[in-house]
Amino acid sequence: MPKISNRGELLPESAIRKLVPYSEKAKELGRKVYHLNIGQPDIKTPPHAIERIRNFDFELIPYGHSFGNHSYRKKLAQYYRDRNLDVDQGEILITTGGSEAISFAFMVCFNPGDEIIVPEPFYANYLSFAIATDVVIRPITAFIENGFKLPSIDDFEQLINPKTKGIFICNPNNPTGYVYTKEELEKLSKLVLKYDLYLISDEVYSEFVYDGKTHHSVLELEGISQNVIMIDSVSKRFSACGIRIGSLVSKNKLVIKSILKLAMARLCPPMLGQVVAEAAVDSPPEYMEKVYNEYLSRRNYIINALNDIPGVYSPMPMGAFYSIVRLPIDDSDKFCQWMLEEFEYQNETVMMAPASGFYSTKGIGKDEVRIAYVLNIDDLKHAVECIKVALQVYPGRTN
Repeated sequence: MPKISNRGELLPESAIRKLVPYSEKAKELGRKVYHLNIGQPDIKTPPHAIERIRNFDFELIPYGHSFGNHSYRKKLAQYYRDRNLDVDQGEILITTGGSEAISFAFMVCFNPGDEIIVPEPFYANYLSFAIATDVVIRPITAFIENGFKLPSIDDFEQLINPKTKGIFICNPNNPTGYVYTKEELEKLSKLVLKYDLYLISDEVYSEFVYDGKTHHSVLELEGISQNVIMIDSVSKRFSACGIRIGSLVSKNKLVIKSILKLAMARLCPPMLGQVVAEAAVDSPPEYMEKVYNEYLSRRNYIINALNDIPGVYSPMPMGAFYSIVRLPIDDSDKFCQWMLEEFEYQNETVMMAPASGFYSTKGIGKDEVRIAYVLNIDDLKHAVECIKVALQVYPGRTN
């Protein structure tokens, strides 16, 4: 039998989806499984976006522009300008989800073996994107004890070597919910300018920032516009994960021109997805306000409820809808599998993502899980009760 590639062997299993067979088996046994493992909201997609699908009047679904539909890019540019970001439609390239945007950026900005510095814990799929494009992630660890704030610039600078070509952040952060301050971003910008690095920022959760905090985009930073790439998506903003529409924004014309070559090779982003996304951008303020307040309520409930469980700790996330939670357990991979395979409380259980999959540094995150508060509060109450009872009987409890 032929061997698979080194790349194929190195690609990690998804920390978010690898336990799916165990959740399916639990469901076959008749158990209710509360999915806190994945950022799939139960909030409805904007009704007018769904209606746009019902009224789709094309007699033919053609290829679109490799850049993305003109009308959608124009509308998206106005959306960014309404948020005080100076963006022209020619600086936006529509992609098949934010995932493709990240992969495109890696392929165009970095050569095989080039290194990028990424604060960890980070979205688990970043590692897969890096391996698939022969880019090396150099992690810099943020810590739960201080709420996962940005590590010091001195720590960043110690990692920089001739192979270092970029810094990659997620703001608001998945999986921690941390929101980088303007001061932190400005410090990063000085480092980027000093070493002439790319600064790539995943900002798909920018609409969800709490407690009076303000989201600052890397597009606001002065003096480094040619170094900056912003990644965005409509999946979470409009609860439309399945349409697979993202975007890449940069004022660096050579970056956009080069990425367009890759975009041409994959022909075009999904036509129907863009139609839905364009309609979703017109969502009234009332829709966004309702969604925002719902996530805020969910956050407040589940973080406080988890912290009330003896031995459990989570910082209060400032944005997005995730948190890293420390548990009194020996191994989060074992615990999360045990929850699905062996545990049930009133015929219910919970699926979580082991946090070890969100760290690149080996051995970190073994007593942590990532939870996504994307379910309604009644479901979250059941999930928290399951976790509380499970921790009382889990054989690998540590205190």
